[in-house]
Amino acid sequence: MATINRYQTASGTTLYRVRYRTPDHRQTDKRGFKTKRDAEAFAATVEVSKLKGEYVAPAHARVTLGELGPAWLERQRGHLKPSGYNVMETAWRLRVEPRWGRVAIGDIKPTAVQQWIAEIGRGTETVKPAGASVVKRTHYVLSRILADAVRDNLIARNAAAGASLPRTKRKPPVYLTHEQVGVLAAASGEYEGLVLTLAYTGIRWGEAIGLRVRDLDMLRKRAKVTENAVQSAGEIHVGTPKAHKLRTVPLPEFLLPYLAAQCEGKARDGLLWPGEDGKHLCRPHPTSGWFAKAVAASRVPRMTPHDLRHTAASLAVSAGANVKAVQKMLGHASAAMTLDVYADLFDDDLEAVATALDAARLRESVGKTWARGGQSAP
Repeated sequence: MATINRYQTASGTTLYRVRYRTPDHRQTDKRGFKTKRDAEAFAATVEVSKLKGEYVAPAHARVTLGELGPAWLERQRGHLKPSGYNVMETAWRLRVEPRWGRVAIGDIKPTAVQQWIAEIGRGTETVKPAGASVVKRTHYVLSRILADAVRDNLIARNAAAGASLPRTKRKPPVYLTHEQVGVLAAASGEYEGLVLTLAYTGIRWGEAIGLRVRDLDMLRKRAKVTENAVQSAGEIHVGTPKAHKLRTVPLPEFLLPYLAAQCEGKARDGLLWPGEDGKHLCRPHPTSGWFAKAVAASRVPRMTPHDLRHTAASLAVSAGANVKAVQKMLGHASAAMTLDVYADLFDDDLEAVATALDAARLRESVGKTWARGGQSAP
């Protein structure tokens, strides 16, 4: 049990000290309480936290965030892909560490975190305002470091938990027509087949440039998506598709000749669209690369190679594909995710349901009329 003692400071002020043992039976104390009631309240809190296994040594809270951040980042290497790790490292280096690196984790307050979030989104005289996704990512890094500190009993609560974050404004998808896709592909020169593949299979850029001869099944008109080449920090990192989920996508008949041409003279392990060095093709420059030039030449809406994924979803739905089929084609984790992104594409389904119900009722009514000798069904 804790004990409470009264003592006097050099100036003659009477204060109270609480002596107690930590869970590992070491004697310690906390002094400076102005009233005995305050000291008793602290002592009671200590005993309750010890019983619940939530005791946090005051000295632990004096560890700075800068001491914990690098170790947290290193732990992420074990389960994040290089591109994901680079995003977290950038958030730590550019925003989290400069603001919180020298602050003791026990001194980080929820209101200060909320103010910091607002400042990131608002920007300063020297720093441009950050978008919602950057703000969320930056907050995530701080929150996860503090969450690990809570798990290790360095602090009692995560000051970043429960913070209000900005809503992400999703850019309206760009949907091209069949004709627009054809014009864009033709303007892409040697990459015509690549553009058509992106627009009609819905695979990601990194998945497309990772396609190899062995991944194609021309007889069944299928392509296996097993590799994802992501460009991050100037380097291409090759791994599995997003969320480590391998999948098979259908290949339209008209696409087969383009793919067959890319397979000519290549071994089974050969890339369909290799770069100049024979390795994975780099993503084209957003303003001066071959894709940007093709977009300008074809006069289609401004877009990136990734936007062709939206076109693939749109063309599939217009061809009669249901949400489950689109989900599988795009490699989404769930049909709910597909609906969340492409809800506008399925609006016509509501009209189709009403039309189908009208037709079904009409057929049944006509059937009953004939069965009753020509009398109208009620």
